[in-house]
Amino acid sequence: MRLHIVARGRIGASPEAALVERYQKRLRGDLIVTELGESAPWPRFDGGRTVVLDETGRDLASTALAAQLGRWRDDGCREVRFLIGAADGHDAATRAGADLLLGLGRATWPHMLARAMLAEQLYRASMILAGHPYHRDG
Repeated sequence: MRLHIVARGRIGASPEAALVERYQKRLRGDLIVTELGESAPWPRFDGGRTVVLDETGRDLASTALAAQLGRWRDDGCREVRFLIGAADGHDAATRAGADLLLGLGRATWPHMLARAMLAEQLYRASMILAGHPYHRDG
C-alpha cells in the first residue's frame, strides 16, 4: 500500500526535509511526498483513503495508527493520502471528506515539523505491521 503525504508549502533544504527523505528511503518507494502552493487546490483523488491532519483530529497511539493502516490494506486499499494544510488548517469541506481526522497531539506544530513527524510515524506503523523491532512498547 502506498502512503502519500500531500502538504501545503515548500519544505526546502532543511533538517526536517532530511528527516522526511530518510523515512522515504527506508520505506523504499512506499512513501511519496507532494508539495502544493499555499493556495493551490487539493488534487482530485480516485479511490484510496484520505487522512486529514487537523488539530481536532484523533490522537492515535502508533500501534492504533498501524492497526488502522493494516485494516485499510487488508480491505484492498492501494493508497492512503495524508493532507497537511497551511497555517490556517483545512476548510470544513476538506475535513468532512476525510476518512480520518488525525491529530499529532494537543500542541500546534509547524508544517515542516509535522511533515517529518508524520513520515516517522508512517515508517513506525509499517515496521509494527511487519513485526519489526523498530517499535518497542515499553
